[in-house]
Amino acid sequence: MPEETLLAFDYGTKKIGVAIGNTLTRVARPLEILRSVTREQRFSAIAQLLETWQPDRVVVGLPLALNGETQYATLRCRRFANQLHGRFGVLVELVDERGSSVEAQELLGTNAPDDAVAAAVILQRYLDALTPPN
Repeated sequence: MPEETLLAFDYGTKKIGVAIGNTLTRVARPLEILRSVTREQRFSAIAQLLETWQPDRVVVGLPLALNGETQYATLRCRRFANQLHGRFGVLVELVDERGSSVEAQELLGTNAPDDAVAAAVILQRYLDALTPPN
């Protein structure tokens, strides 16, 4: 597998956590939290991230219910993923994000905003699931 740069998004209607990683090191790290007021501000901030980091693909956390079923938030995230692909032409992967916020809070050890750390948890799950290099 060629080396790829990846951006990950933990999508929320008020905040979006962002993380970065790559397939060479297979390590994800939190990047920032987008707190956009309008849809256009949100996509403008995302466009800047895509321009800066030039990812080969993006990963979007998919919030499923505990039983694995879809819920309202699942539909919103799928829409967000479709918008990323449609607006920017990037490849988008969806990754089950169940428990990522709890894991992020455990990593932080505080009640600080965890969105970017949750995005890193989601991206790390994606990287860990990749076929090991030969």
